[in-house]
Amino acid sequence: MSAHEHWVQLRWSDPDSLGHVNHARALSLIEDARLAVAEGIPGAGGVILARLEVDYLRQLYYRAGERVCVRTTTTRLGTKSFTVRQELHQDGEVAIRADVVMVAFDFAADTSRPLSDVERAHWGAFAA
Repeated sequence: MSAHEHWVQLRWSDPDSLGHVNHARALSLIEDARLAVAEGIPGAGGVILARLEVDYLRQLYYRAGERVCVRTTTTRLGTKSFTVRQELHQDGEVAIRADVVMVAFDFAADTSRPLSDVERAHWGAFAA
């Protein structure tokens, strides 16, 4: 099994006055990567974010035109939820690590639902 790698472009609106990527902007980069992993699931239902735990391990710098890599692995597959670890890399080091709990959700019924076999296989392919 291997991590899903998604390259994201740093944007001119990402940095603060010191040239660091704003922490909220960094989370949107991580979300972009999570959405890229999820878009490859045929016939999947919706999921919602239930928990987000973030460690800012080093400063993330804005450099015009630079792309950074977000690696996503699945660390837990439950009945109705799963957890992914996402690591945003810059200069060969992990700058931000996020553990994200996602819940399979039936929006029409407004309740959680079991993961489908297709969803389990998809997320399981990125098991750590």
